Amino acid sequence: MVTAGVFLIIRCSPLFECVPGVLSIIVLVGAATAFMAATSGLLQNDLKKVIAYSTCSQLGYMIFVCGLSSYTASLFHLSTHAFFKALLFLSAGAVIHAVAGEQDMRKFGGLARMLPYTYAAFFVGSIALMGVPFLSGFYSKDLILEIAGGSASVTSDFAYSLGLISAFFTSFYSFRLLYLAFYGESRTARVPLEHTHELSARMATALLILAFGSVFLGILGRDLFVGPGTDF
Repeated sequence: MVTAGVFLIIRCSPLFECVPGVLSIIVLVGAATAFMAATSGLLQNDLKKVIAYSTCSQLGYMIFVCGLSSYTASLFHLSTHAFFKALLFLSAGAVIHAVAGEQDMRKFGGLARMLPYTYAAFFVGSIALMGVPFLSGFYSKDLILEIAGGSASVTSDFAYSLGLISAFFTSFYSFRLLYLAFYGESRTARVPLEHTHELSARMATALLILAFGSVFLGILGRDLFVGPGTDF
């Protein structure tokens, strides 16, 4: 549902192209959304809220690149984001389930030792979200920033600047989430700690599929979305 607005803009792109003034508004709103949501994510302690604000921030990227008339780049990021964000949310659900419903990251700590598979899935999703090179998020997010940086207009410069700052904030709150939840000494209450358990085989399989897409969709899909030479 949250990506329906992005898909609507992409589908209605011929209408938006007929009204150039509207494209500038889309760029400004998208860039401001990416920045606002990224700054909000820095200050959250609820595990799911951090991921939710990161979703809002990534939607800002998709929106402002639509305003720069690069609808394929927006759809590319929409596709890659689907994998690593689904991976993060399902991994977050696994963590919350393992610690008896607790969502405050300040009460976690040391879960990497108790939930190694969940930690690995969470780590892959997080570094894909950050845009670490050769993961799916890198190919789509870097493309968006390249388009914004290479477009000669005031609005594109504005979007490029906020996009870079938002990317830094994304890395910061992603590392903060990983550190509070999985590293250091355990701060989990005694009763939830006793019931902490790893994923079932069925849930682990779902995370494995999403992790594969989070790693390889960018390099496999870049020609399909943005360049020539594809076999599709």
